[in-house]
Amino acid sequence: MHAAYIVISIIIVLASVLLTLVVIVQNSKGGGLAANFASGNQTFGVRQTADFLEKLTWGLAATIIALCIIANFVLPSKKQQSTSTLKQQLEQTEQPATEFPAGTLPIEGAASESETK
Repeated sequence: MHAAYIVISIIIVLASVLLTLVVIVQNSKGGGLAANFASGNQTFGVRQTADFLEKLTWGLAATIIALCIIANFVLPSKKQQSTSTLKQQLEQTEQPATEFPAGTLPIEGAASESETK
């Protein structure tokens, strides 16, 4: 495998774990951990925390999608690998001789022999 694919895969896994944690922190009713932050700090209130968590959720989801698409282009497909292997094998084999021994005809010429009689 390519090193770039491995790095992208690790980033995808880390972003997925982070996305899972961010979703668990949120509560669809406005509660959850976002509500606990409001009591300690009024300048960064519940609504701002919820907005931040929602933007972080969308950002992580978009990042994961983009990285999956990039990983698809970074990793060569098996079809490309088998084609290159087959091409190498064909280049290594010797080409058969196209000359015919003296006194023999190609298969196409054999049909014309009966026509001459």
